[in-house]
Amino acid sequence: QVQLQESGGGLVRPGESLKLSCRTSENIFDFNSLGWYRQAPGKEREFVASINLSVLTDYGDSVWGRFTISRDAAQKKLYLQMNSLKPEDTAGYYCRAKVLARRYWGQGAQVTVSS
Repeated sequence: QVQLQESGGGLVRPGESLKLSCRTSENIFDFNSLGWYRQAPGKEREFVASINLSVLTDYGDSVWGRFTISRDAAQKKLYLQMNSLKPEDTAGYYCRAKVLARRYWGQGAQVTVSS
């Protein structure tokens, strides 16, 4: 069973930065892709960023140019560097792993951006 564990969430002020981590129980190269999603209260889950086996990355429109996804295969970790944070970035952030048709999710890390 694939396990994903997020960490690094917290409370920051607008304009500040935060880096999320996701530790995987499996070899990074076992996954077709890894990604981050977020969900704010009362809203649907939203795509944030993804990275595939070819290290191609993709980003949601609302985070383009501010967030950076990366991975460390040796550490079995996925990262999300979040810069220039805005109050509208406040949400639970979830790590997702994709293996063929299967999707696995972490339990989430809360990010709150408030002055």
